[in-house]
Amino acid sequence: MNPAEIDALVASVQAAKAAGQPIAATPAPASADPAAPQLAEFERLTSSNPEVPLAMLFSLTLPISIELGRTSMSVQEILRLGRGSVIQLERLAGEPIDIFVGDRRFAEGEVVVLGEHFGVRVTRILGRGGVAAQDAAA
Repeated sequence: MNPAEIDALVASVQAAKAAGQPIAATPAPASADPAAPQLAEFERLTSSNPEVPLAMLFSLTLPISIELGRTSMSVQEILRLGRGSVIQLERLAGEPIDIFVGDRRFAEGEVVVLGEHFGVRVTRILGRGGVAAQDAAA
């Protein structure tokens, strides 16, 4: 669930309450975490307090993507790719990689090797406009 979906859910619950309409709890999808808060619990908590408790959001699962770099290729170039082909990215070696939470650029980091797996060490957390938190404070 992305921030826009959360805002829409909160707005719809508040609008229904303001109009005096009953709020129907929808069943959770089969793949949902059973420990995650359900809409009925959300309604119960927001009926007495118009502000959403931050703890309600802690169990949300968000997709995290790591972007090493980008490039553009024509269809002809893509069709010529085969095993062993190398795709050159626009990013230089040693530059930080981008870490996205949902569709927002959240942080920068560096690739590390953990045993037989790749990992990412976070080096900078970015602020709201994609600016590093320490840069925004200056």
